[in-house]
Amino acid sequence: MSKFQLSLRHSRVIPGGITAPLGFQAAGIHSGMRRNKTKRDLAMLRCDVRCAAAGAYTQNLVKGASIAVTRRHLADGYAQGLICNSGNANTCNADGEQKAEEMCRIAAEAMHIAPEDVIVASTGVIGQVLNLDPIRKAAPVLAAQLRYDGGSDAADAILTTDRYRKEIAFECDLCGAKVRFGAMAKGSGMVHPNMATILCFITTDVAISPELLRKALAKVVPETFNMVSVDGDTSTNDTAAVMASGLAGNPLIDSEGAAFDRFTEALKAICVTVCRELARDGEGSTRLLTCSVHGAADDETARVMAKSVICSSLVKAAMFGSDANWGRVLCAIGYSGAKCDMAQVEVAFVSERGRIIVCRNGAGVPFDEARAKEILLADEIMIDVTCGSGDGRAKAYGCDLTYDYVRISGDYRAEQLKDILGNR
Repeated sequence: MSKFQLSLRHSRVIPGGITAPLGFQAAGIHSGMRRNKTKRDLAMLRCDVRCAAAGAYTQNLVKGASIAVTRRHLADGYAQGLICNSGNANTCNADGEQKAEEMCRIAAEAMHIAPEDVIVASTGVIGQVLNLDPIRKAAPVLAAQLRYDGGSDAADAILTTDRYRKEIAFECDLCGAKVRFGAMAKGSGMVHPNMATILCFITTDVAISPELLRKALAKVVPETFNMVSVDGDTSTNDTAAVMASGLAGNPLIDSEGAAFDRFTEALKAICVTVCRELARDGEGSTRLLTCSVHGAADDETARVMAKSVICSSLVKAAMFGSDANWGRVLCAIGYSGAKCDMAQVEVAFVSERGRIIVCRNGAGVPFDEARAKEILLADEIMIDVTCGSGDGRAKAYGCDLTYDYVRISGDYRAEQLKDILGNR
């Protein structure tokens, strides 16, 4: 994962990705789902024990069949395995749920676990009937390749238009025990707040009850996954799922308090890191954008403002052109619906090359255009907004809007169908 960042106190980045926590094995292979034999297209994850588990899903009314099945399987708060294919979203198909359930049965038989303990996910082209034959043939081979160091292969197998795999892992102390968190994710287009073409699977060996795990994920999602936007399109198949094996040996977290807060802090840290990489790898992007809002009336107001700025096509295009067009930032705040005294707003552009204030008290200030352009030529840019209205703060993550985004999105279906069906 490029420019890996983890803002968690007393933590240490470790190798292993999703298999770093105790008990987890993973694998990823080319199953034949996609015709390109150089691309892995089927991922599997298995834990040695049944795990506490929770999920969050797209808010699009059109949902992939895998979401309905995964919701049912996680209703009891437990899971033990995962299967995920790329290349076909299994969405808007009359037989979608039936095939998603069959994927779970196939995976469960190969992993020797219960079908209802399998999380299922699919990503790729919408509206193409899912052919289960490649999955049926590949599942036993995939299960035989499960390894405690197989996270990278699995992370590769869930990618579509992503330019690189997204996997992370770290360890930290919790209640006197050394605990680990790992994750793998995909998503570069059709990414927008309220869970968007994002698949993110998180593992941990923390001992935590299903109820508290659900609460932690529900608390973290609005501040992380719901604050990412690449192109304004909320996908149909978004799933963020977390599994906790409990093998770290910490006292069970079954009530709110210091241990729960520390767990939630760690979960948020790994999700923020994933979100930054999802935004950085937006289709056609050349820059990671972060909008940091502070001094808003409250956190929710800050979230609305930050998301509006990061979603603005005009702001995104200006950042692609390294143009310090602060008026577009103010415009996006103004139509966001957030209550804000614009006469108190200050805007600065920040990167590793420096910081420059371009607006103060809602009006422009003299600044060096050449210096501003130099700052905006960096690969990572922060749009820093100060409101002066309270203590609310939030961050949103996005990318610039480039010519390549149109090219990739315009060719997406044809390229994906060619990969699945060939030149027929």
